[in-house]
Amino acid sequence: MATPSMEDYLEKIYELIKGKGYARVSDIAVELSLQPSSVTKMVQKLAEAGYIHYERYRGLVLTPAGAALGEAMKDRHAMLEEFLRIIGVPEETVRRDVEGIEHHVSPATVQALQDLTTFFQQSPAQREALRQHQVRERGKGKN
Repeated sequence: MATPSMEDYLEKIYELIKGKGYARVSDIAVELSLQPSSVTKMVQKLAEAGYIHYERYRGLVLTPAGAALGEAMKDRHAMLEEFLRIIGVPEETVRRDVEGIEHHVSPATVQALQDLTTFFQQSPAQREALRQHQVRERGKGKN
């Protein structure tokens, strides 16, 4: 079972490989604002857990399990960002909140949020109704 920290690493490794074609410890350290030695320790844990193949001084390769989890984390992250935008969370708050939410909700809650996000994406009239409701409710607090 991957820890939240492992999930964050796998998401970043997945993104790097998709974007650049490879991921190295130094790339991960820069992306996550961490020391390479800290990244090396986690990379070794990920290798032991069967999520990556790692050879010192070489790039990383995701195993099928690592790629699947990395992709799932990236998708979950994107969905949560979209959900928060849909419900009117200010853009400057979205990233911080997603980081706080993404590892602390159950799979059932993630699925419910995905369903709601998809509903609003496919129902512009309902999305607008939510916006109008928010305007009315926020206007009440100003009286």
